[in-house]
Amino acid sequence: MVRKTVCLLIILVIISFMISEKPVTLQSIKIPRLKYSGGGDWYNGKTEIPNLLKYFQEQTGISAEPEDFFIEPDDSRIFNYPFIFVTGHGNISFNEIEIKNLRSYLLTGGFLYVDDDYGLDKPFRRELERIFPEFELVELDKNHIIFNCYFKFPDGLPKIHKHDGKPPQAFGLFDDKGRMMVFYTYETNISDGWDSPGVHNNPEDLRETALKMGVNIIMYALTH
Repeated sequence: MVRKTVCLLIILVIISFMISEKPVTLQSIKIPRLKYSGGGDWYNGKTEIPNLLKYFQEQTGISAEPEDFFIEPDDSRIFNYPFIFVTGHGNISFNEIEIKNLRSYLLTGGFLYVDDDYGLDKPFRRELERIFPEFELVELDKNHIIFNCYFKFPDGLPKIHKHDGKPPQAFGLFDDKGRMMVFYTYETNISDGWDSPGVHNNPEDLRETALKMGVNIIMYALTH
């Protein structure tokens, strides 16, 4: 079902550029955030996804619905969304039903973008290993296509927030056919750069950089 949704989106985009200067709007992109248990603030950054999708639509001409909403890991409706966003500080945990549903979602074409908002790293890695004990996160170098699929990032993942002052790192979790199922960013907090200007008081050029990286993530997820 996820693959069909992705294919439909791609087909609509291709047709739109073939027959009109404006995109076909039969279906718009929606990105829910994942509501998880464990105590971490999965809900933080209410303006992140709306701002990103508004920017995405402005830059690409592809129809999007800029709203903040969530879905739970055991919800069957998760298969309706080709892209799901995960962030927060602190602990994250899944029960066995949630693990089974997330595993099925990802193996059938779903995509998770996980952004460590400082403190999520260890619990996220632990839970990801429970979902996919047979696969490991692989660090992506600056030449990976996700850094060049729309906007160009010749140096790879940009640094948005200081955190521990370490270099930003990007990781991917791939299935046995080489498709990236999970994209994980660490020591940068790209999504904080999507928030409205007054939330973190980021300089406008830094916000623009974060939003451009967000566009690349969406475009990669929808075309790979």
